[in-house]
Amino acid sequence: MQAEKVVDHIVDWLKSYANNAKCKGFVIGVSGGIDSALTSTLCAKTGLQLLCVEMPIHQGAKQVTRATNHIEWLMKHFDNVSRVEVNLTPVFDNLILALPEVDNEESRMMSLANTRARLRMTSLYYFAGLKGYLVAGTGNKVEDFGIGFYTKYGDGGVDLSPIADLLKTEVYEVAKFLGVNHEILVAPPTDGLWGDSRTDEDQIGASYPELEWAMRMKDEGKTTEDFEGREKEVFTIYSRYNTANRHKMIPIPVCEIPEELK
Repeated sequence: MQAEKVVDHIVDWLKSYANNAKCKGFVIGVSGGIDSALTSTLCAKTGLQLLCVEMPIHQGAKQVTRATNHIEWLMKHFDNVSRVEVNLTPVFDNLILALPEVDNEESRMMSLANTRARLRMTSLYYFAGLKGYLVAGTGNKVEDFGIGFYTKYGDGGVDLSPIADLLKTEVYEVAKFLGVNHEILVAPPTDGLWGDSRTDEDQIGASYPELEWAMRMKDEGKTTEDFEGREKEVFTIYSRYNTANRHKMIPIPVCEIPEELK
């Protein structure tokens, strides 16, 4: 990959989009992970205003530290970057108290994990509306178009997606080229929605390089029967997520009314 040219291309694209939309800059949620670190750095390089928002909800200390250190690094190198912290923990806790109890604890925990992402999306759009900014998405190609590993109307609720055509391994390559903090480059990827130390790989059952391989195989028309052992296991995992989360990757279905009924 030609990292420098990729950076220039994305930065030019971001500037052009913002200028055409008559928007003053970008707002982004910074989590301490590699995707938000790269996206925020690319937005900062446009020279337009960038607001980095920290939105902890019972967040692990290491995630908070990485996010804080990254924003400080950005502000040291770019004078167009500002920050704000919104502690969403009490909002989340009060919402839980207001919701009715349910019997299925597993489903409840999954719904609450997605609720965290949707609270953050609401907060980002508050600042975007206040300042006339665009909400920059942080999803990569594997998450957005492979396994749909994001929250619908949560971290999937954005105005534009600068790195959605980069595989996860390419995200790391570009981030390293840009000098993103080493602690972020070596941290295991996590969505940070559970309040514990579980990683993306813990949840999915496969690493991102494995998922990228499965994505390529799927694009080549391969099926589960073409593989054995770990390859078959990974391909099955990828296919299951790709099918189950297809609804996130296609436009909202519209019930079209026949003309003769109108």
